[in-house]
Formats: sequence, C-alpha cells, structure tokens
Amino acid sequence: MKNIKFSYLYRDGGNYKRHASVVFSNSDELTVDVVKEALAEAFLPDGLFVARQIRIPEAFLFERGNANSDDHCFHELDSVEVCFETATDVCSRSIGQFVAEVKQQAKIGWTAFDPHTAAGEQLSTRRRTA
Repeated sequence: MKNIKFSYLYRDGGNYKRHASVVFSNSDELTVDVVKEALAEAFLPDGLFVARQIRIPEAFLFERGNANSDDHCFHELDSVEVCFETATDVCSRSIGQFVAEVKQQAKIGWTAFDPHTAAGEQLSTRRRTA
C-alpha cells in the first residue's frame, strides 16, 4: 500500500537545520495535493508548527534547557510525498487522522514555548490569520 511521508525540519536562527520525517498509513487514499493543501491551511505562514502539539518527534539541535539565542520552538513543513516505506507514526495514525489532528491544533492555536528553559514554559498561542 502506498503510504504518505511527512517531512519537516527544525531551522535555528543561524540557518542550521535538522530534518525529520514520519510515515503515515494512507487507508483513506488521500492524494498528496489534498494533504498539502490541508496542512498549508492549518500551519502558520511559512509552514510553521509546534511538533509536540501534533505528537511527532521534535527535531531540535539542542537538548531541552540547553538552547542558545538562535533557538526557538517552531518546526516547518518540508515536503509531503507518496512512499512505499512502512508506517512509522508512534501513534499509529493514518494520514487522514494526522491531518484532522493538525486542523484541531490549528483551531486551538499553535502554542509557543520557551526552549531556553528545561520545562519549556508556554509563552503564547498563535493562530493563523487570513
């Protein structure tokens, strides 16, 4: 079965990057275009989101509480593509379920947190504006 690979990255203020990806099952047979469009509508401008809110691994370049002045809490969408790899989502979601969760979190608002503290205290909630 064709699955969907969601690729994303963390880019710090110095433009250093770490890439990550999650493969989701595609039992809903969603097209890549449908998934991309739904994610673009839900994420902040430039494809920004908070990974912990949608239960995917954070790809930070730092250990919690060991951030520097270039670090922040946002990740960004890199690509969405069809693949034949095995699903890797630790929550066992389909791509349809993942997109629904992203939309729900966007409705609540992307909650920024301070990566410079060990606990990652919440700073503010940002919603996409049209």
